[in-house]
Amino acid sequence: MVDPEVLERIAARRAELDGLEEQLAKQLDQVRAERDELTVAERVLARLTEQIAGERAAVAPATAQVDGRAVLLVPHRGDSVDEAALPDDYRRILAIVRAVAGPVQVRAVGEELGLQAEARGKLEPLRAKLVKLADRGWLHKRADGKFTARL
Repeated sequence: MVDPEVLERIAARRAELDGLEEQLAKQLDQVRAERDELTVAERVLARLTEQIAGERAAVAPATAQVDGRAVLLVPHRGDSVDEAALPDDYRRILAIVRAVAGPVQVRAVGEELGLQAEARGKLEPLRAKLVKLADRGWLHKRADGKFTARL
């Protein structure tokens, strides 16, 4: 014969475990619901991130990797590209060339930018930027090496 106290303890433990099972089932349902919400949130975030990246890519100057670092590219001048797509230093150079009534030498642009125009080596990076602007259609490079603004 089984002791009635043991039977009571078994029944009490069974009731305790049934309550715990019910509590865990509710908690599991809540966890699954939250996980589903997170999945939806991730999808929305991914979609928004792609949209924002697309908008930024349309406005920002293109970049390239050179020696492991990002370098801004000067976009070609066209109907859909305006000066805002140019990096700041290129916009300043363009403004200086436009402010001059006629053709301008690299030295004059360098002086306007505050560079040491006496030392030829100091002007070579500037010359490269002017040539890049000319190659991309923002300026015109004349045969005598001077630059003019395109209309």
